[in-house]
Amino acid sequence: MSQRTYRAAIVGTGAIAHAHAQAVQAAGGRAELVAVADVDAGRAREFADKYGVPHAYGSAEELLDAQELDLAHLCTPPALHTPIALACLEAGVTALVEKPPTLSLAELDTLIEAEGRSTARVATVLQHRFGPGAVRLRRLAGAGTLGRALLATSTTQWYRDEAYYAVPWRGTWESEGGGPTMGHGIHQFDLLLSVLGPWSEVTAVAVRQAREVDTEDVSMALVTFESGAVASVVNSVLSPRQTSELRFDYERATVEVEHLYGYTDDDWTITPAPGHDALAELWGQDRSSDSSGHGGWFAAVLDALDQGQAPPVTTADTRRTMEFIAALYASAFTGERVRAGQITADDPFALRMDGTGAPWRKQQ
Repeated sequence: MSQRTYRAAIVGTGAIAHAHAQAVQAAGGRAELVAVADVDAGRAREFADKYGVPHAYGSAEELLDAQELDLAHLCTPPALHTPIALACLEAGVTALVEKPPTLSLAELDTLIEAEGRSTARVATVLQHRFGPGAVRLRRLAGAGTLGRALLATSTTQWYRDEAYYAVPWRGTWESEGGGPTMGHGIHQFDLLLSVLGPWSEVTAVAVRQAREVDTEDVSMALVTFESGAVASVVNSVLSPRQTSELRFDYERATVEVEHLYGYTDDDWTITPAPGHDALAELWGQDRSSDSSGHGGWFAAVLDALDQGQAPPVTTADTRRTMEFIAALYASAFTGERVRAGQITADDPFALRMDGTGAPWRKQQ
């Protein structure tokens, strides 16, 4: 496998951009951060100075015109992801897009179509897939070591107050695409989907309980998978005791992780079923101190690029997760079960995550 040094830039220098800059710096010379861009020129320059980046620009367009790049890390508010990713593809620059990658399933399909015409790629930043515990679980599950997956739970119960939603782009369908289903719980249930595989049916509720926003502040879903496994998914921004939890019940063991914004092996536990005590030793054989942060994800991106492959998380993988989100909202707002593949290109819930409209908006 040949390695090279990739020229990278960051577009949008808000809070999450620091995780991206640190991931590039930690890549051991495999990537170099050569430029940043932000509509706030002062913030862009301050960010560039902090990380020793030579060039700062006032827009993505200016950056793409001025620099020869391999990678662009898109850390802007969600509404800007699709237009900037399209510009990157046109320039032959691979776009690494923060979550949620697009505002709708239709926007993601537009990116997939544009990707097919480009020499570059689009990948979504879903870094929790790449922590050592998740990698180990997928390996053991894929090998059949744990037996059949029977039941799983995904819980993202966070707390975001009114001050959090004072940022203009938050809490609206037009600029954020949804509430905690889109912007918060996506990490946990994306990891759930990456472990359990294709989902087949969703039944859900989404409600606005306490926050004065356009989007939901709580959602819950019951999910059936093609394998026969079933799962529950909870997403909240109203929970004072914050937690992020996943539990997988297999025939031979229960595997769990509890953390908040990122995990290490210390956050995972395994409880073997009677007669399968050897699984505990097997789980602990390759323990790691690595976290599920951006560093592991970015290393996987660089590995894929070195091998001439599409970087993770690919648009095909992302589409499964985005279709799940659209199905959750469709079920919640229509009161119907929604099957995989049911939301076609002209469906209202493909065009916007609120589809035919959130019930509370109609009541206003």
